[in-house]
Amino acid sequence: MSQLSSIEWTDATWNPVRGCTKISAGCKNCYAERFSERFRGIPGHPFEQGFDIKLIPDKLREPLRWREPKKIFVNSMSDLFHDQVPDDYIEQVCEVMLEANHHTYQVLTKRGERLNQLLSKRLKRAAVAQHIWWGVSVENKRDGLPRIKQLATSKAKVKFLSVEPLLEDLGQFDLRGVNWVIVGGESGPKSRPMHADWVRSIRSQCEKSDVAFFFKQWGGTRKKLAGRELDGRTYDYFPILH
Repeated sequence: MSQLSSIEWTDATWNPVRGCTKISAGCKNCYAERFSERFRGIPGHPFEQGFDIKLIPDKLREPLRWREPKKIFVNSMSDLFHDQVPDDYIEQVCEVMLEANHHTYQVLTKRGERLNQLLSKRLKRAAVAQHIWWGVSVENKRDGLPRIKQLATSKAKVKFLSVEPLLEDLGQFDLRGVNWVIVGGESGPKSRPMHADWVRSIRSQCEKSDVAFFFKQWGGTRKKLAGRELDGRTYDYFPILH
């Protein structure tokens, strides 16, 4: 939404698309939907249409106006690869990312199949750009683990996983080709619990695979109080790219 973000693993958010629809277990208590729907029907408000899908062309060139290099989370209030976002528009977003290459972009989706398809075709140049990181959300085995495979077989040069909200023990999974893993618990009034051993398992797998591990939060109804330390320390690692 702006040049500043409270999200621990990014500096800014950029939303050339607003709105989304639920497709998996991780969407149940979506923070973006909860925020957006508060303003539905308020004339002139950016979320007058609530969480309905809406393209925002006026936002497209926003990163070009930000002179200081930033890590930018792309579409924190949507999903760039939603089926209601046209291929042409996704390509326009990528053209801006390629042009404003002094920033690092973090593109996250739950629609890994479409990500895979477009990165091999229309988005080839963006796929191999080192300053554009491509990620998938992973919340459980059923919905999340297939996305890891979709990302792994894509043309993306830099790959990451956002394991948030982590809803169950994921067991052992393949981290080959993955550069970065973020883990976090769900927050908010209806948050589902996350167990420490689930997080430790992922941390251990990242260490064995030499993958940067970032622990974002425990979450819960009082996430600030719960904090973000794991076994007495914070994990704020980002990928080291060559």
